[in-house]
Amino acid sequence: MVGILVGGKGRGSNMRALISAGLPVTIVVGPHADAPALAVAAELGVPTAVLDSRSPDFGPLLVNLLRGHGVQVLCLAGFLRLLPSSVLTAWPGRVLNIHPALLPAFGGKGMYGMHVHEAVRASGVTETGCTVHLVTAQYDEGDILAQLRCPVLPSDTAEDIAARVLSLEHELYPRVVRGLL
Repeated sequence: MVGILVGGKGRGSNMRALISAGLPVTIVVGPHADAPALAVAAELGVPTAVLDSRSPDFGPLLVNLLRGHGVQVLCLAGFLRLLPSSVLTAWPGRVLNIHPALLPAFGGKGMYGMHVHEAVRASGVTETGCTVHLVTAQYDEGDILAQLRCPVLPSDTAEDIAARVLSLEHELYPRVVRGLL
């Protein structure tokens, strides 16, 4: 069983990819009721819940909620905060994230969304991609489980890179989660 933790602003495309791949998603958790990804999850018939990640009780509340839904693997999809140790301890080696670059490059605090693709473009690298990794107490430092690569063309804008990488994310994330289950 899979739980998905989403952020407050994202459109939920990686969450949608996980659900659409037929994975057994039992709960999607977001930080506030008007998070766009929660509306998408509800449209897809997946139960949702709201937990404020800034709450001092966030860790224990999340652990109880996920256990109540039989979650075996927790996937982050647009969730940008570090997880409390209680969550990481409850699912050792089973909390995953997808990052829109080839870690360890272009990772760490503040490296999310278009910030990553702009940094990739500015760096002059000829290849980028996405990485599924284990979540730890530090941003983007967990063990790498899988990567997919794509070229960065000289004419690419950050938006071009983002679109190319996103299609890889939608392919890779469900494959890795299915393998872990």
